Amino acid sequence: MSGFEEQNQTQRAFGWAASDSSGTLHPFHFARRANGENDITLKILYCGICRTDLDTVNNTYGISLYPVLPGHEIVGEVIQVGAKVQKFKVGDKAGVGCFIGSCGSCDGCQSDLESYCPKSITTYTIFDNGGDKNYGGYSDILVVDQHFAVHIPENLALEGVAPLLCAGITVFSPMKFFGLDKAGMHVGVVGLGGLGHLAVKFGKAFGMKMSVISTSPSKKIEAIEQLKADSFVVSHDMEQMEGAVGTLDGIIATISPTQSLLPLLNLLKLNGKLILLTPPDLHKPIEIPIMPLFSGRRTISASMAGGMKETQEMIDFAAKHNITANVEVISTDYVNKAMDRLAKGDVRYRFVIDIANTLNP
Repeated sequence: MSGFEEQNQTQRAFGWAASDSSGTLHPFHFARRANGENDITLKILYCGICRTDLDTVNNTYGISLYPVLPGHEIVGEVIQVGAKVQKFKVGDKAGVGCFIGSCGSCDGCQSDLESYCPKSITTYTIFDNGGDKNYGGYSDILVVDQHFAVHIPENLALEGVAPLLCAGITVFSPMKFFGLDKAGMHVGVVGLGGLGHLAVKFGKAFGMKMSVISTSPSKKIEAIEQLKADSFVVSHDMEQMEGAVGTLDGIIATISPTQSLLPLLNLLKLNGKLILLTPPDLHKPIEIPIMPLFSGRRTISASMAGGMKETQEMIDFAAKHNITANVEVISTDYVNKAMDRLAKGDVRYRFVIDIANTLNP
């Protein structure tokens, strides 16, 4: 189900792309493939800005393939459907996240976890993998196989839904898989950013006690009063960390820990689970102490975004509990300023581009 049938026709498209590692985005004309028999074409309405977008346009990891047109938190309106499309009709609202293709036959695909397919195809090309080059959601239209799009319920504000397609599923998936979704459990969230604030929202909707672990004392008021977290722990305050030892059933680490995992492992109860969502800096390896794992039968694991079935489940759960991301909606011509602010952590909690009203060829 790669969604990439050979096409002899193309559709004109327009967006904003970076042409080099300066990361500066500029107007960019390009072509999308024609709408195939299993495809839908979306008129993009909103697109969130993810940290991966920033790292890719700036070539942080030295693998970016220019031009880069980012964006994988996409919400749009279906304007065309292929002859074999049954999942959508023209006029539906649909969302597209991190992946738009997979092999369809590996263990990941057979388990509805397309994001773990070794041949998964990212929504926009992050590095040269020898395949077709893809362009993301900072653009006017997107053509995608129906399998890799999800329905967006009518009751959710579309601008707040866009970050759910990456940040939302990235926290929802491990919470469900590792059993950190049971009412009455106590879960900690490391980092109160785009992923972290959604982890708190999902956790409260699951009926759990949620603690935020942060380096920024200034975020305590918003964590407690706005997001309804039950407690707030400043990670560099040894007294606060000591007070939280042995209190958590699990920890969702939305930012990469530095130096050692010991302080976080100490917060876990017997059988506690530490789930990492962000890879560590490859040049600064982290220390993984073994004895706390033995002494408390604790687990360290990691997780990426979920598959398509789980992404739809997440969106439906969000609709039931009225969960959307806290966003700052921006115009397309503000995107470079937004990238600068994102690099400084100056956003609460996600930038979302109003594509439909501000992207002008």
